Amino acid sequence: MESLNRAIEDARMRYVSANPLSMTADKSAERYLPGGNTRTVLHYSPFPLTMVAGEGAELVDLDGHCYVDFVGEYSAGLFGHSDEIIKSAVHKALDTGIAIGGPTAYERELAELLCTRFPGIDQIRFCNSGTEANIWALTTARLVTGRSKFVAFRGAYHGGIIKFPDGPCSLNIPFDFILADYNDTEGAEEVIRNAGDELAAVIVEPILGAGGNIPGNRKFLEMLRQVTREVGALLIFDEVKTARIGPAGTQGMLGIKPELTTLGKFIGGGLTTGAFGGSAEVMAHFNPKLEGNWNHAGTFNNNTCSMAAGCAAMSKIYTPQRAAEFFERSEAFRISLNEMFAAKAVPMYANGMGSIIAIHFSRKPTKRTADISAGCRSLRPLLHMELLLDGVLVCSRGDLFLSLPMTEKHLSGAKHALEKFVDRHKPLITEVLAAG
Repeated sequence: MESLNRAIEDARMRYVSANPLSMTADKSAERYLPGGNTRTVLHYSPFPLTMVAGEGAELVDLDGHCYVDFVGEYSAGLFGHSDEIIKSAVHKALDTGIAIGGPTAYERELAELLCTRFPGIDQIRFCNSGTEANIWALTTARLVTGRSKFVAFRGAYHGGIIKFPDGPCSLNIPFDFILADYNDTEGAEEVIRNAGDELAAVIVEPILGAGGNIPGNRKFLEMLRQVTREVGALLIFDEVKTARIGPAGTQGMLGIKPELTTLGKFIGGGLTTGAFGGSAEVMAHFNPKLEGNWNHAGTFNNNTCSMAAGCAAMSKIYTPQRAAEFFERSEAFRISLNEMFAAKAVPMYANGMGSIIAIHFSRKPTKRTADISAGCRSLRPLLHMELLLDGVLVCSRGDLFLSLPMTEKHLSGAKHALEKFVDRHKPLITEVLAAG
């Protein structure tokens, strides 16, 4: 649509004018990095900002602009950029040795913290990312069941090589995935039953992240729990992002206990880590003291700095009580955005739950990926550019992740920037959505 294209081009021209140093840095980086960066999700047109400093919930770019950071490292940045407790823990770890080739007290403490927190985890193994955790979980399910097929959901992201944005991705690991539609209880049940005794596991995000931060409804998730048991398959909850929801993740909130749970993002206090865990029966296969155990390797699985930061983060900062309080505060903010959108009679909605939010161009909650219109997708670049120009750093696809250091000033600033966007572009939004 010509009017939308003009609006996006105008915003991008203002963005280019305001960020000459980031533009130059991006161009220079193309010599050694394809496209100038090493994480595709952080690229957007005309070029991404280059960040040089962060403190609390704020970031500063190469051109000296300050932003409230709602990208939040796609959920890994829960603790912000300069938490003193985490910094102290990392410094202590650095002083006592970095590449320690043996078990440490840190990994054992963090294991206890996580196992006692999440109902579905009796025992746990650490790795280096959420992607890696999901690979281990899928492989475990395949060996436990002796089966080879998996059910996943369209729009799901379980890591850089396990993603299904519009179906299978050409770079995905060569596992046999069957795709179903998220929150389609009847359809997904049919897919699972048809796979029957060939099905090793169903892997699901309790909130469909990259697909639009769509919460799984209780009926859908309870069906997955019941039917996987009936066909002899495992249920894998990918809580890499959603473990931050409430004191015990979404599994604790819903009272649904999977055989395997994967974690990552924030559990290392912002440092690199991942984990997969589950029932003692399943995890016993990784016990090196037992004959016939499965070898679980990884040089940095128990990296001292990550384990130390995780211990501090989960024991001293993000306690179950703090998690409950943060959920209530974040959910109140999300609801306030929807009240503002409704008051202005604009077709926009803050989807998600608690501190995991996505802005959709719709008057009602998005419950399935099929509900996301072409008009909604086409408006996202405009929203992204306008918010950046107003000092609110959000994901290019419209996600907002709240962090613990955010103050009421940060939240009200983001809400005000969204109000400005609505006031400026409401007629265009209505026009684009009406055109389909």
